[in-house]
Amino acid sequence: MLKLYNTESREKEPFSPNDGQHVKMYTCGPTVYHFAHIGNFRAFLFEDVLRRTLKYLGFKVTQVMNLTDVDDKTIKGAIRDNVTLDEFTKPYKEAFFEDLKTLNVDPAEYYPQATDFIPKMIEMIQGLIDKGVAYVGADSSVYFAIRKFPRYGCLSHLHLDELRSGASNRVQNDEYDKESVSDFVLWKAYDPERDGQIYWDSPYGKGRPGWHLECSAMAMDILGSSIDIHCGGVDNMFPHHENEIAQSECYSGERFVKLWMHSEHLIVDNKKMSKSLGNFYTLRDLLAKGYSGREIRYMLIHTHYKTQLNFTFQGLEAIRSSLDRIKTFVTRLREVSGPETESVASFIVETQSRFKAALQDDLNVSLALAALFDFIRDIHSLIDQNRLGKLDALNVINFLKRIDSVLGFIPLENDEEIPEELNQLLEKRMEARKTKNWALSDQIRDQIHASGYVIEDTPTGARLKKA
Repeated sequence: MLKLYNTESREKEPFSPNDGQHVKMYTCGPTVYHFAHIGNFRAFLFEDVLRRTLKYLGFKVTQVMNLTDVDDKTIKGAIRDNVTLDEFTKPYKEAFFEDLKTLNVDPAEYYPQATDFIPKMIEMIQGLIDKGVAYVGADSSVYFAIRKFPRYGCLSHLHLDELRSGASNRVQNDEYDKESVSDFVLWKAYDPERDGQIYWDSPYGKGRPGWHLECSAMAMDILGSSIDIHCGGVDNMFPHHENEIAQSECYSGERFVKLWMHSEHLIVDNKKMSKSLGNFYTLRDLLAKGYSGREIRYMLIHTHYKTQLNFTFQGLEAIRSSLDRIKTFVTRLREVSGPETESVASFIVETQSRFKAALQDDLNVSLALAALFDFIRDIHSLIDQNRLGKLDALNVINFLKRIDSVLGFIPLENDEEIPEELNQLLEKRMEARKTKNWALSDQIRDQIHASGYVIEDTPTGARLKKA
């Protein structure tokens, strides 16, 4: 049975979607005012592991990940660069999808852009006004009155009587601190100095929607008024997701989300990631330092999503070593050529059981990885003892493919073609060693190393591997 931690109930709960096998999932995507950083991708990869796990367990998944292309940050950037909103956000949207491919993220079914749903947002605003839970302020902005929604605070577990609300406490910003709760903006009235030429017409005058409303409109328009899972980083919990609940449930009269899931923060060297501290990294920063998307993906998912992840370059180097161990294992499997001597079925069944149980326990990836590495150790032992045949080696590789449908980082492909001239050098070195010409052997070894490869001795002979 799949159990997932529900932020709203603060408990792990057995999960099943509303209609049995089809999971409708909304995940908060990037605000496209800059390249996404590794903290963002920690959340996006947790959501990817969730999606892949659901499919691994036999569910159908329809996922929506929004692109926030209109908010305070994108408008400010467009005005600063003297370009249209679309011109400003387009390169960051394109970069985001490139980054998803680099990290091997399973594509969502929908990637709606907020600017494409303005009419739906105006429709929702009017519906909330008609229901008496929203009002037009003296500044012509439209606000949601949180005192009209008794469940406000259900997700963050803040109590309504402790929250400061009302016209005197309204906040125009898209985001506000936990200590400064107030009626939040649904439609932000146009300000020429702040907004330049970026605005939309509405029954309330020129302006643009509030950030919180955007996600509700996109989620409900695509997935319906009641969805199964809503995800995001823990920083989205309040006020963003709290406000989503209030406006969505008041508008539809239905329970908005069955299960809320949030990933914890990523920190760097035990400190909050910050440009001022010099520890702020986008994915592209790490790629430029020579790390691969596979290594970064492994790093960002190898701890439990509800545990704060401390990113360090030492940790990333350890991940590189772990991936190298897996790659060596796959290479050994592909080299097995002997007859069948011992079935690996029992090893596969046990590992599959442990792997699946770990995922069913609130996506416990670290336990799932422990099962994988125990399996690798056991199969290595069979190969060492010449007890693994070619057919079973292929069975192991196929099993790794099934596991990788969730993990997404196992190096299964033959992506390392050794240049022919290096293979010829290796043969010459082997001949030199047979004739005990150690000087020539060392010379060839150094030549191979200078080409970026190392020589690895195995029970079946020497082979080349990229350094």
